[in-house]
Amino acid sequence: MSPAHFTVSLLLLLLLRPSSASVAPHRQEEQTLKTTTDPQIQYHNPKLPPRSFSLSSSKKFEGSSDLVKLRYHMGPVLSNSPINLYLIWYGRWASQQKLLIKDFLLSISAASGRRSSAAAAPPSPSVAEWWRTVSLYTDQTGANVSRAVFVAGEHEDAACSHGRSLTRLSVQQVIATAARAARFPVDHRNGVYLVLTAEDVTMQDFCRAVCGFHYFTFPSMVGYTLPYAWVGNSGRQCPEVCAYPFAIPGYMGGAATGGPKPLSPPNGDVGVDGMISVIGHELAELSSNPLVNAWYAGEDPTAPTEIGDLCEGLYGTGGGGGYIGQVMRDGGGKSFNMNGRRGRRFLVQWLWSPVLKACAGPNALD
Repeated sequence: MSPAHFTVSLLLLLLLRPSSASVAPHRQEEQTLKTTTDPQIQYHNPKLPPRSFSLSSSKKFEGSSDLVKLRYHMGPVLSNSPINLYLIWYGRWASQQKLLIKDFLLSISAASGRRSSAAAAPPSPSVAEWWRTVSLYTDQTGANVSRAVFVAGEHEDAACSHGRSLTRLSVQQVIATAARAARFPVDHRNGVYLVLTAEDVTMQDFCRAVCGFHYFTFPSMVGYTLPYAWVGNSGRQCPEVCAYPFAIPGYMGGAATGGPKPLSPPNGDVGVDGMISVIGHELAELSSNPLVNAWYAGEDPTAPTEIGDLCEGLYGTGGGGGYIGQVMRDGGGKSFNMNGRRGRRFLVQWLWSPVLKACAGPNALD
């Protein structure tokens, strides 16, 4: 999301829950639907307390064009192909965590592009199909957001060269340090810089107001204007806020008391599985609004409502009113809504489609 507003006001959304919840204990509800062609996989539409206050809570199901005024403000989108991702691993990361995140990012172009083949394409619904919604956004020349997204470089800062407590400004210093490192170029034409902080690294407003954000670097700090995004691993700090729906606040109850229970993450890592949806959210918004002057709703460019914000909390058909939408559940009870490379599965929020004028995803059932 742009400089601000991956909103986390859980208390506000509690007020939006059905009135019956105020007079009777909440019970876990779930719509169990048809099975897929794989008998081990079943659709379900769990009802969970919303994670945060967002426009999705006031829209009917998968979005309402009557309430959304998404406009183009004449700025660029990331149309240069390919989009080169430069990953900055800040803090100590386990190799399997890094591999999981890279598998998601590399899945964006898994169905097309120079580094993959049709034979290797994941089954539908896929991450690459999810990205097609992003690629529908164009600039004033008619050029679409690129569908080719690759990991072009990595930099590891395990020692946390700028400390373990970052700010919105110091994260640009982290990028500047990485850009000065060998084999980590300043790619001002195709580059996007993704700063990923480990569990023990704090960020200004993390957990309180943001789970991730995107902006662009200042030439005075980095030497160039470069689009970037930051996302933190909330596994230790606030999984109930930033790893939703794989964790929910304790005061909302749990299975033992008949209350809602969190979903089981598809890759067994609450923090990183939760990060992946936030990474998708930020990358989609950064690609369609890299300099905060392209696609967004609202009149304030310092706090724009972007294509991920409009669909926050929606993961499938029938979402809304406390339901996240119809997603899939495997034989082990793990929930997901799209497939990636190397047999990976992910649960990633939907995005606003400029064509449908509604939230859309590859696992839509209508």
